[in-house]
Amino acid sequence: MRVPLGVIGIIYESRPNVTADAAALCLKSGNATILRGGSEAYHSNQAIARGIRQGLQQASITPDAVQVVNTTDRAAVGHMITQPESIDVIIPRGGKGLIQRISEQARVPVIKHLDGICHVYLDEAADADKAHAIALNAKTQRYGTCNTLETLLVHQARAAELLPLLAAAYREQGVELRGCAETCRLLGEVCVPATDADWDTEYLAPILSIRIVTSLEQAISHINTHGSQHTDSIVTENYTRARQFLREVDASSVMVNASTRFADGFEYGLGAEIGISTDKLHARGPVALEGLTSVKFIVLGDGHIRT
Repeated sequence: MRVPLGVIGIIYESRPNVTADAAALCLKSGNATILRGGSEAYHSNQAIARGIRQGLQQASITPDAVQVVNTTDRAAVGHMITQPESIDVIIPRGGKGLIQRISEQARVPVIKHLDGICHVYLDEAADADKAHAIALNAKTQRYGTCNTLETLLVHQARAAELLPLLAAAYREQGVELRGCAETCRLLGEVCVPATDADWDTEYLAPILSIRIVTSLEQAISHINTHGSQHTDSIVTENYTRARQFLREVDASSVMVNASTRFADGFEYGLGAEIGISTDKLHARGPVALEGLTSVKFIVLGDGHIRT
């Protein structure tokens, strides 16, 4: 039987629609929730919370099932994440600094992801049109999301064919390119040398790092070393290589011939999501209704005994 997790504390710095979405998801999955929004949307969050609580009262449900912390004091976060006797799980949504602080200081279990360092690998057996469309969409459709492409990997056998056209398309969109030495030699002045830090950076901006690799194995190694276990994609027409990529890349979403921008609860048919988890325990990937529940085993007997 699916059962609620209990009381879910959600700490967020984003738009006030999170207040309504989080409350609805927690209620639908049978959980109570304590919400702590950011100071920039304090009044909106409080107004939305009053509306939700009024609706709960009219439906004969205790209004305390949804509570919004009525202070923007950072100390409130510290209280929430150190009260396992009152809160069963914490879900942070916001910048890396907030999530890192919560992960390090929490005494309550946390469902989270720190970075969205997503990769697209253009394999030796990639279809050129698919490679171009996917690599461009994954980076430029939206810059500020956690499933946006940050590092493009290209097999050396296809680099001279694919990269100049992609570079021109990226430049038209105003994307700054940072590449390995071989990429810079191939693209010239439109690409600046990448530093070691670039491979570990979630830009959330029109900046893209590019590396030319010698094999599928090198691409997988780069992803598992520098990725954030969020979303990684391979473009290939080779079934065996696609299966190897799916099997060996360690991420919550792994894709074949698709843009990383599809890593989303709504796109996966899960409905609204509370966030993305890159953890391996309990929930991984988009966290929707099922991710806000656990299981208990139900045994129905008629005098059965174990011998």
